[in-house]
Amino acid sequence: MTIHWCGTGLSAIPGLRRLIEAGHEVTVWNRSTDKARKVVGDLTDRIKAFDIEALGAELSKGDVVVSMLPAEWHVPLAKLCLEKDTHFVSSSYIAPEMRALDDAFRNKGLSSVNEVGLDPGIDHLMAHHLVAEYRASDAYDPANEISFLSYCGGVPKIANAFRYKFSWSPLGVLKALRSPSRSIRNFSELRVDRPWNALSSYDAPLPQAETFEVYPNRDSVPFIEDYRFDPAWPVRDFVRGTLRLNGWSDAWADVFAEIESLSGPEGDARLKEMSDQFWAENAYDDGEPDRVVLCVELKAAKDGKIVWHKSYVMDAWGDARGTAMARLVSVPVSLAVEAVLTRAVPAGVTAAPSDPRLVGKWMDEIGRLAQHLAIVDRTTV
Repeated sequence: MTIHWCGTGLSAIPGLRRLIEAGHEVTVWNRSTDKARKVVGDLTDRIKAFDIEALGAELSKGDVVVSMLPAEWHVPLAKLCLEKDTHFVSSSYIAPEMRALDDAFRNKGLSSVNEVGLDPGIDHLMAHHLVAEYRASDAYDPANEISFLSYCGGVPKIANAFRYKFSWSPLGVLKALRSPSRSIRNFSELRVDRPWNALSSYDAPLPQAETFEVYPNRDSVPFIEDYRFDPAWPVRDFVRGTLRLNGWSDAWADVFAEIESLSGPEGDARLKEMSDQFWAENAYDDGEPDRVVLCVELKAAKDGKIVWHKSYVMDAWGDARGTAMARLVSVPVSLAVEAVLTRAVPAGVTAAPSDPRLVGKWMDEIGRLAQHLAIVDRTTV
């Protein structure tokens, strides 16, 4: 069985190299073969120019296609996998069009594994672990009020005046600032049109306590079911969101104001101009360390008293191995590929696994990627 790894961008390389070095049969596909050779040419000469028809001609039953390409390629590649009886893996959120392929993958006994990067990905593993641990605890009571939060952010290890730095085009970050979100706050649904309208502070239980600015993103609510919450649990708070350095909202105040005023083709053109400017002024320098902070927290309360409260926290930064972001996105993808090859994940369209054995195995590996990974019991803190 061959792994067909499509895309050799900045966040793809450590996981790709890990699979090749482990002796798996891997073919690398990238639009620019020269760029691919620069990052894995020392390990393999099985590098081909990406073209979906050429890829289709190479696929054999039981192969695995990995898409580290832009999101618009995921569904076409997944459909190609169905046609060729092969499996599919990506780090991206499961789009409705991908979820619609669930029955087709199940019927063929094939896996389409998604949401297995950093966020989404490692955050899911942490959530599954905490929920399972809470269910098994003496404090468990279906009547307990539950609060859940998950905040992840890539931030500069060495803070700058802008309180943020870019590893690639800022355009995606700017567009995300125009996206609405849905979460649960104080037992009620909270809908927010812009992130800066829902900013709050979060005290992360890191070895050296640190406060970050956080805000909800996307739609948190479907993950209540994905994380195996009992429908009977009273959910006080449930939010998945983004984490930024303290001072970020002040540094970006003018950006927020301008984004709010943009619309139509002219607005899109202006966003591109802003993106180019930010890239010129706030891109990471060669060798400059990035940083990733991820905090997932589950809390249960009874009669106004906290009876169970744990946080799964990770702090990682760039080092001699490269950027933290690249390690934490692509290595979990490589773990998912190996899980597909060993039939450790079910058929159908799925996200990061909830199986305790796989969660434990993957988190052990992730512990070697991060400088700090810990579960903090905050029940009595």
